[in-house]
Amino acid sequence: MYDVIVVGSGAAGMTAALCTAAHGLRTLVVEKAAHYGGSTARSGGGIWVPNNAVVAAAGVPDSPERARTYLAHLAPEVPAELRDAFLAAGPAMLAFVRAHTPLEFRWVRDYADYYPEAPGGHPRGRSVEPLPLRTGRLAGVLDELEPPYVPAPAGIVITQTDYRWLTLVGRHPRGLLTAAKVFARRFLPGTRLTMGQALAAGLRAGLTELGVEVRLNTPMTDLHHENGRVAGVVAGDRLILADHVVLASGGFEHNEQMRKRHQHVGTEWTVGAKANTGDGIEAGLRAGAAVALMDDAWWGPSVPLPRGPFFLLAERSLPGCVLVDKTGRRFVNESAPYIDVVNAMTGATWLVFDHSYRSRYPFCGIPPRRPLPRRWRDAVLTAPGLEELAQEADLPELVETVRRFNTLCVDGADADFHRGDSAYDRYYGDPRNRPNPNLAPLTTGPFHAVRIVPGDLGTKGGLRTDARARVLREDGSVIEGLYAAGNTSASVMGHTYAGAGATLGPAMTFGYLAGLDISGGTS
Repeated sequence: MYDVIVVGSGAAGMTAALCTAAHGLRTLVVEKAAHYGGSTARSGGGIWVPNNAVVAAAGVPDSPERARTYLAHLAPEVPAELRDAFLAAGPAMLAFVRAHTPLEFRWVRDYADYYPEAPGGHPRGRSVEPLPLRTGRLAGVLDELEPPYVPAPAGIVITQTDYRWLTLVGRHPRGLLTAAKVFARRFLPGTRLTMGQALAAGLRAGLTELGVEVRLNTPMTDLHHENGRVAGVVAGDRLILADHVVLASGGFEHNEQMRKRHQHVGTEWTVGAKANTGDGIEAGLRAGAAVALMDDAWWGPSVPLPRGPFFLLAERSLPGCVLVDKTGRRFVNESAPYIDVVNAMTGATWLVFDHSYRSRYPFCGIPPRRPLPRRWRDAVLTAPGLEELAQEADLPELVETVRRFNTLCVDGADADFHRGDSAYDRYYGDPRNRPNPNLAPLTTGPFHAVRIVPGDLGTKGGLRTDARARVLREDGSVIEGLYAAGNTSASVMGHTYAGAGATLGPAMTFGYLAGLDISGGTS
């Protein structure tokens, strides 16, 4: 018999378990997969928490009122009490994690909120990331860590802060300096983890220190009910009893039937963890829970490569490329937040760039000037001239689109879609490209067209919860004993994406709030 069972071992679940265990409750984490960490371990590890102490220590001003204005503007459909709960508890959650794990964090310098010009938005950003974590402190927890989404070469560890400048390794002195620093880390004593790998392993180390068992290969098949409340879980042929259950088993991005039912897409373009098949959401529904945002996901334009989709961050912001629809017309600011780019897509989409772009910048992990792999031929078309590329890709208006775009580049102002106007656009731009770090003409062959699909980091719809992370029925009543956090719950971000780490920040915060409510603790 446990006080608490947490279903899922991503950041939301491990933060909840950390909180209940730290308050003296007997806590068990059950994980369906053979590894812990879920999508957290595959992620960049960024955490978006306004008004946190790490960003304040870097001298970046913020305030609860400013953040409240921002979220109210972006996500007015989300109940105010949920937004307020996140903003009030987020800084305390981060302090709690720092106190109970080996993790330390730093501000991701100048990584702007995704809508920094909106009321309350922050052009210098509110995101933090884990500092490199030495694996010598993680005895016994490394072998079972979920592998990263994009494995780095042996001995190479890259932070979010590094990534920005590594995209400019051939263009900016800071790119070269960053590459040298990354290479030099290979010779430091010990091994280090960064990004989501560091976050997941650090949280797991905290659980180990508190004596929390994490059972892998233990899928929850249903919830157990006694006396009108949730009182444990069924895991295969085993019944595990508990006073409270926290569902943090991820979204439903790998559940074909759920995706087709709610989103009209399949499962092949997500980068979420394979075990995320909606088990927690379906168990909650059987218990009478309400759901919301089931039609939505943490969308992002992606390239469908043979080994899986590649989620585009910097590539579409760098100067010398355009996104076009099936006719060859531009339809969006290429540098916009990735969720907005997918929401603007209406069908076949291509990222088109020229030889100058390819000579200057990496693309999907391939260094500048190196040929794109032949095995990508189903996703990449190449032609010596723009007219030939337009014919091969069946993009009848591409030539006129590029001619218009090149004209805009002369003045450095995108009158059509305002690319480069926002501080967010410019974060992944090329500061040496003037007057606009996001705009450069496409003039030099060969030209390339890369197929773009509506990928995602995971789904964002799930069980409706209150400000204490308790799961709710359709009538607003609480299902006693049941909590949810992370992508198993309907996101406090609503249909938007406030900034880098606006998945993990709320996930961890509502996991923390669940832990506080269960344990009777205070933030």
